[in-house]
Formats: sequence, C-alpha cells, structure tokens
Amino acid sequence: MLRTLRRPTRLLLAVAGASIIAIIVAATPTTAAQNVTPPTAVQAARTPHYASRLAHPAKRPLPPKPSAALRAKARRGPLDPNDIYDNGPPNGNTDAWTINFGFVVSDTLTISSDQSSITGMTFAAWLFPGDTVSSVEISITSGENGGTSYFDQVVGFTQGSCTGNQFGFNVCTETASFTGPMLNAGTYWVNLQNASVPSGDPVYWDENSGPALASENSVGSIPSEAFTILGEGTTTTSTSTTYYEVFTCPEPAPGFHDLRDFSPNAGASGLAVDTSGKLYGTFAGGGNNGAGLIYDFAQRAGHWFLSSLYSFLGGSDGNDPNGVIIGLGGKLFGGAQGGVQTCGYNGSTYCGLIYQSDPPPHACATALCSWNETPIYQFTGNTDAWGGTISAFDAAGNVYGIGNGGAYGFGAVFELSPSQSGWTEKILHNFTGGNDGGYPTSLLLGRDGNLYGTTQAGGNNDCGEFPGPCGLIFQLIPSASGWTENVIYLFTGSYSDGWDPKGLIQDSQGNLYGVSVCFSDYDGYSCSDYPNYFQSGVIFRLTPSASRWVFSEIHTTNDGEECPTYGGWSVHGGVTYGSLTFDPTGNLWATEGGAYVGECGPNCYVLIGCGSILNVSSGRPVITGFTGVFDNITSDANGNLYGTTNYCGFGTLQRNTGMIWQYSP
Repeated sequence: MLRTLRRPTRLLLAVAGASIIAIIVAATPTTAAQNVTPPTAVQAARTPHYASRLAHPAKRPLPPKPSAALRAKARRGPLDPNDIYDNGPPNGNTDAWTINFGFVVSDTLTISSDQSSITGMTFAAWLFPGDTVSSVEISITSGENGGTSYFDQVVGFTQGSCTGNQFGFNVCTETASFTGPMLNAGTYWVNLQNASVPSGDPVYWDENSGPALASENSVGSIPSEAFTILGEGTTTTSTSTTYYEVFTCPEPAPGFHDLRDFSPNAGASGLAVDTSGKLYGTFAGGGNNGAGLIYDFAQRAGHWFLSSLYSFLGGSDGNDPNGVIIGLGGKLFGGAQGGVQTCGYNGSTYCGLIYQSDPPPHACATALCSWNETPIYQFTGNTDAWGGTISAFDAAGNVYGIGNGGAYGFGAVFELSPSQSGWTEKILHNFTGGNDGGYPTSLLLGRDGNLYGTTQAGGNNDCGEFPGPCGLIFQLIPSASGWTENVIYLFTGSYSDGWDPKGLIQDSQGNLYGVSVCFSDYDGYSCSDYPNYFQSGVIFRLTPSASRWVFSEIHTTNDGEECPTYGGWSVHGGVTYGSLTFDPTGNLWATEGGAYVGECGPNCYVLIGCGSILNVSSGRPVITGFTGVFDNITSDANGNLYGTTNYCGFGTLQRNTGMIWQYSP
C-alpha cells in the first residue's frame, strides 16, 4: 500500500531551470495592468487598504494547522460516489488566489471514466469578514483558460461553514449545483473568474497541495487549489488509495536567517565557502542563456549580495551545473551536463564535462564582469565514465571525482591532472558492481592521502526484499603502480547500519562519518525490510584501528526528533539525512528531510514534508518543519552554518520560494 515511499523512490523535490539573477530571486507576482488588487490573499493582508479591514492580519504566515471543519473535509479517503474529481482538502493557511477583478485561475481536472456527467463543484474561498460569494463564472476547457470550451456559465454558490485563519480571512466552503457537460476520460482545465460578492471585495481561491497543475493569467504557473468536481458515473476509484501532500514552513527563529530567496525551479546546488566567508554555488537553470550559472554570495557593508559569475552557453560549454568546489588559488571546479559526446542510456544523453572557472586576469571595471569558464575535460563515455562530479583536490592541483559508466558500467573514480598542455584524465578505479562496489555516491581525499568513498550498490550482503548488495565504503591507496582499492565496510541493510551510504566526511582524528537509509516500521522504531515500511536514516562513524575499521551508529531519525503534528493526525517517520558538516569547534551537524505520513481515513494518507537542521553532537534538531529536504549544509570559520532549500523562503509566497539560509548557533 505504501510502497511508493520506499527504495528507490525518493521524496525529494526535483528542480529545473530559471533565468538570470533577477529571475532567480523570487519575484512578487504582478497583477493585471488595469487593476490594483493583489493577486494573492497574503499580499492583500499586507496592503494597508485591505489589512485594516481584516480581523487580525498577520505579518507572516504561520505553519498550516487547519480547523476541525477543514480537517473533516480532509479526512476523505476514496472518492465519494458523486465526486468526479477531488483535488485534495482545503489548506486555509498558506495563501489563496484572486478570482475576480480580471484574474483567472485554472486547475487541471482528470476524469477517469468515459461518459461522466458533471453536476456541480465545491471549492474553498478566502473572504473578507462578512462577505458571501453569490456567483462565479466556471468554465471547463481543453487548455489553461482556453482551447475547446465544454462549459462556460456564471453559476450561483451556496456558502457552507467558515473558519478564520491567521491572516484575518474567513475560509469558507462554496458549493454549486448545475447541469454540466458529459466528459470522457482525460485531462481538462477548470477555470474560475468573475466571482461576485455584494461588497465588491476580492475573492480568493484557497491554495493547497493537490495533484492538479495550475496557472493564473497574470503570473503563470502557480500551486494547485482546493476543489471537488461533482458528478455521476464514476465509482471505480472506491478501492483506491488517496495521497495528499501538506506543505509546512516554519517561522523565523533565533539565529536562523533567510539570506536570499530564489525561484524553486532554479535548481540550487549546495554551497562552498572560502576562507573569507564568501559562498559559491550554482543554479542548474537560469543565467543569460537558460543553461545555468555560477554565482557568489558575499557580505558587503553588512548586507548580502548575489553576483552572477558565469552563465553557461549549453552544448560543448555545458549546461545544468551540479555544484562547485573551491580549488587552489580560489579557482572553482565542477561538473555539468552537455559536452560533445553522447553516451549513457543507449546514447540518449550527452556525457557531460568538468569545468574550471576563475576571475578575469585583470581588474573588472564593473560588478557585472563575467568570470572565465573552461571545460577542462569532456567525457567520452566508453570506459572513462560520464556524468561526473568533482569532489576533492590535492596540494599539487589534481582534482578527483566520481562518475557513471566506466569499464564495467558501474561507475568509476577519476583524477584530472593539470599540465602546460592541458588536463589529463586517469581512471583510478572501475567498479564492477560486485564485492568492490557499484554506483559511487561520494568521495573525499583523506588526511592520510588516501581516497575514501561510498557506493550505492556492491558488497556481498543481500538487502532483503530488494535483492542485491547494500553498498559499501571503500578506500583507494596510491602507489607507484597505481591505486589499490580496499573495502573497509560492507552495509547489511539492517537496523544498525542501513544501506545506500553517501555524504562521507572526515574529522581531525581521521574518523569517517556518513549517512545511510534504512526501513522504519509503521511507528518508526526499527529498520527492518518488511513490506509497506518507510525509509528513515542513520548517521554513522567509522573509526580506524590497528586491524580494521569499527562501525558505529551515532544517530537515527528515531532518536527523538519529530515532525510537527499536523491537524491532530498521528504521523510516522520517513525522514532521511541529506549531508553532514563539522563546525570549527568539532560539533557535527546534519540536514534531514523527506516525509512523515499521517492517516486521514481509510486508504487515505497525508505526506507531510519535514526537513530540519540537526545538531548531531547534542541530538537536538534546532530548526524543524520545513517542506522538502534540507539537502546540504556547510560551515564557515566562524561557526555559521549555510545551505539552501527549494521551498519555504520567507518571501511573499513562503511555499514557492527557495532560499539561501544561515544558522548561527
């Protein structure tokens, strides 16, 4: 029933492209030129003209917590016999979108059976105190507020129960009955506009997290809205399982700061920090050419400024960069897609490349001067790997990385060495997928000069109901004749160690730390491979001894941290760890995220985003309740922690902006 939450499915939020810096920063939606009504209810709550009329306007949204009336709606499991389509329960606390004053909001509508007759609609509206919706124009079309029209009428609505929210609006259920079209199975668009209330106030359509796609005529793509289409002829989904997603965002907390908002489709990477405290990162989308960019983020005169360093051109120059490391002399290295050779997946994708980026050789007259970018190696596939990432560099300027492919198709570790004539690639190890590992996931250069890394597969321990090895930790030792691999730990898939290790780092004593995943039981208390169980996480340590490396589990997601309870539902853990870092005093920090699962009725489950920042040394989460995953974390010389999220910026639309964050313990 809940197999969608288990390996290899990951509850990470994928991201795509944006455009240049101005678009990376989350922009406030623009209204139609002819009106001054804000397109969202949250913006209206902050507008003096409207704020004074609300019951208790809030300066900033609180995490969603619906009333009993809204939870009653949310506790539905399968569709009712008279429901054609249900886009999930009202939220009532995140935001809502204007459906009068020239604004049109469109959501997709999926019909599962032919000859389905539409007989009505319900939706959730945000209203000013005292207002009542009298009518709304509803249309059902083949496209976003356009294309073939199957229905277009102004219909009367009956207002049901209302509950106040933290912005001072009343969130009300609105129901209309009408003779609609008969539709065959397929996807359509339902559009609301020209809503009417006697006072002439704006009317807002509640934003939720249903599966529909949605758009607004003056903004473009937006989150979906809460609605149900009523009808006859659809009863085939009565035994199906329904999933709702709930997006939660925390309030600002002491020491925690949103330094910069950006669009969630920017494709933010992790951050690298130099000795001066300047941050560097990449956006997979955006830039002048829509192929991604490298940026720096630094303080000047007490304020943070983001500067574009280089916009990728695509093709042989690369696109969709996957992050940077800071090498010798402050040069940046990273991997990107594109390149000149096709390989992987039967030649359906380009092999990718490794690039170097550094400042222009002469002083720049303006703050907008571009850095230089040079592809230092174009992967060819074949036996040299493809889709590589750079992970480490040494004192001689050599850089090291991991990639897919290799001689046996299970990935490889490679080295790039500089010379006067260019860069030379050398494969240090080709994984076979057997006892030596397969599909590398992380790599670091150890204090002893050896390379250490993790693989997703390989080893000789069977991971239970997912036949195949559980992954391992390897060591590569250099010598005059090449590099020799030693396997220093084999994962078992059990509660004590899990499987799929990644994120390897090392402390000053030479101990290795990393994260893995395991199966949690229904109450989050074990990590066994039983059906319908959730993934959770393990933070581990490997300590060198005279004869072997000693494995220790030092923290799991069941060790005390909890996702905030949502609406009184019981929740069960499904959180995994993202990455690890040490601060200058030696404290270990982690990011975690994923989903908790709440039961909302028979065959009904709520996926509750729950990311946090965790002080592993104390076992205490310091920031909790984030939608999605804190995917990365790094520390500067002063002990400040930095990272990115793809959701939950503190901007106008919390849910829809990612951020660069700082936490100062």
